[in-house]
Amino acid sequence: MLKHIVIWKFKEAAEGASREENLKRAKALIESLRGRILEIRQLEVGIDVSQSEQSYDLVLTSEFSDINALQAYQKHPDHVRVVEFLGKVHNGRIVVDYLS
Repeated sequence: MLKHIVIWKFKEAAEGASREENLKRAKALIESLRGRILEIRQLEVGIDVSQSEQSYDLVLTSEFSDINALQAYQKHPDHVRVVEFLGKVHNGRIVVDYLS
């Protein structure tokens, strides 16, 4: 099993929307991938509630059968569209992929 975790820090405003609006849109877009990309075994998205100086704004925790499934997910056109939006609204990202 391969776990894929991504954490983003969002801009205060982007694409004509506030950070809060973009967080809600990003969460909905990522969650919409569930069931549309067959390689996804598990997917959970959360918006930070603590809003401390150390915290980031959005987290994705997902699972794939192996690295090939993760790579197929990353190339999927629906995923690419979500990444394009995220690229416009975030200003920091951390990624961790590990085998469990």
